[in-house]
Amino acid sequence: MKKPLKILICIAVVITVISAAFAIYVSDYYRADSAAVSDFIIEENITVTTSDNKIIYAPQESDSLLIFYPGGKVDHTAYKPLMEACASKGITCVLFDMPFNLAVFDINAADSVKEMFPNIEKCYIGGHSLGGSMAASYLADNTGVFDGLVLLGSYSTEDFSSSEIEVLSVYGSEDKVLNKEKYEENKSNLPEDFEEIVIEGGCHAYFGMYGAQDGDGTPSISNKEQIMITAEEIAEFIHE
Repeated sequence: MKKPLKILICIAVVITVISAAFAIYVSDYYRADSAAVSDFIIEENITVTTSDNKIIYAPQESDSLLIFYPGGKVDHTAYKPLMEACASKGITCVLFDMPFNLAVFDINAADSVKEMFPNIEKCYIGGHSLGGSMAASYLADNTGVFDGLVLLGSYSTEDFSSSEIEVLSVYGSEDKVLNKEKYEENKSNLPEDFEEIVIEGGCHAYFGMYGAQDGDGTPSISNKEQIMITAEEIAEFIHE
């Protein structure tokens, strides 16, 4: 066999192996607990619209917008309850469905979303875990568009320390997935007056409804309780 052909065959084999490994990796993700999501009902006047790669939660009256990036390898519908809870407090929420359930593949998903809501006065972006970090990366290039950042079980590697961006960071006391060492290291990237909330008894997975997450701690509060506490903290942060 000629050398060029051998090289082409080797390249083809490597590409095939990498493709197969990637397919296996992205197919292994956390599915939403559909029963729990369905049981989570907020009896408020909220209009829910699915459009392309996003779900929009619009309360009857709202002057604020939250764009939300889901956690890495988590079905975006697992965050429906959190979005509903936030919308019930007067926050228009846009939840994105990311390619392969990884926000890193569509960091710019938030492009032009604010233009959809011309009457909105305050605009925030955030996310859970990897989604929060990717939201921060997007915000770094769009600080003029947003008023603040919401990080749930997450941290920012982008430097906002000298900016006027408002930042809320929330995590559970029993969160064993969040890398606390990196979290502490990256606090210096946030403004000195950023708000930090630790939910007692909360864990990493309970910002969404997708069951237990590998390596997470044992929560002492319910999934619904953590979501309601989180929504309350986000609403106070945005409306203050």
